[in-house]
This record gives sequence, structure tokens and C-alpha cells, in this order.
Amino acid sequence: MNYEAQIKEWLASDPMRMEALAIASEQKLPEWCIAAGFVRNLVWDNLHGLSSATDLNDVDLIYYDPRDCSESRDREIENDLKSVSTLPWSVKNQARMHERNSDTPYISTKDAMSFWVEMETAVGAALDEGGEITIVAPFDVERLFDFTITLNSKRPKRTDFEARIKSKRWLEIWPKLVVNA
Repeated sequence: MNYEAQIKEWLASDPMRMEALAIASEQKLPEWCIAAGFVRNLVWDNLHGLSSATDLNDVDLIYYDPRDCSESRDREIENDLKSVSTLPWSVKNQARMHERNSDTPYISTKDAMSFWVEMETAVGAALDEGGEITIVAPFDVERLFDFTITLNSKRPKRTDFEARIKSKRWLEIWPKLVVNA
């Protein structure tokens, strides 16, 4: 099975996600994608045969722009997005996130994602200039289809990992998942 093609098909058939991608693309941000639960939840919902999509706590729009790393720039983008959409936008420039995480500076959006706590969350989607869906995945997408939640060896914070699993109720929402730490 071509897992990336399957994700693109599921995204294309989800009106809310396609609207979010279209709205985000209008921002013309460098190296942008909508990541984390936006893609992860969609895959796990489909693999579990859920009749309706699980709610998204936020829509994580990430990008990489070392020219302006200010939080105020992210708030400005969020306000622009919220002026045209009721989605719960969360915008983060990955060019500054290494500071919060005490890492060496990231060199791209994909590099920043490669430091996220669990590997299955490090998948994003964007629209290219032709409007086609593209996937950003530093660890590839196959693991999303393995029914696992995997601790990232680049960010071996077991306490944070376990807290995220519990607080987000992943094992309750998607009971076929197995923790792979």
C-alpha cells in the first residue's frame, strides 16, 4: 500500500482539512505545513473505522522563517487566520523553537519536526503552488499505519511522552494503539 497516497486521499476527502490547507496556503509562509494531530488523528480515525473525526484541540500551522523569529509575528499570523476562519489555529515558527527545547538551532521545518516527542506526530501536510497536497514527514509515514505511539530517540523524554499519551487520551480514543517506547 502507498501510505502517503492514502493520507493524501483522506485529506482530499475531508472538507475541513482541505479548507484549513487552503487558508494556510494563502499566508505564503516559507516551509509551512499543518502538522501533528491534523494528520495523525485523521490516519488513526480512519484506521479505527471511526464514523466521525475526532475533534482537533488546535490546528498546528508551522513554518520556518529565520528572518523574523518573533512570537508577535506568529500572533499576527494567527489573527489573520482567525479573521477568515473559526478553526483553532496555533502558529509556530520552527526557526525559534530550538530555544524552548534547549536544542541546537533547527535548519528547517522538517528538521524541527524530527525532534518532536513522539514520532507519529511528526507528520504534516501542505499545498504546493499548484494546489496539490504534499506531505512532510521526517520519519516517513508508514509508522502511522503500525498502530504505535513511539518515543523519539532524538527527544527521549519518557515523562513528557507518557504525560502526552495520558492527557490526550490516545489509548482511549484509539484503543488499537500500542505504546512503543
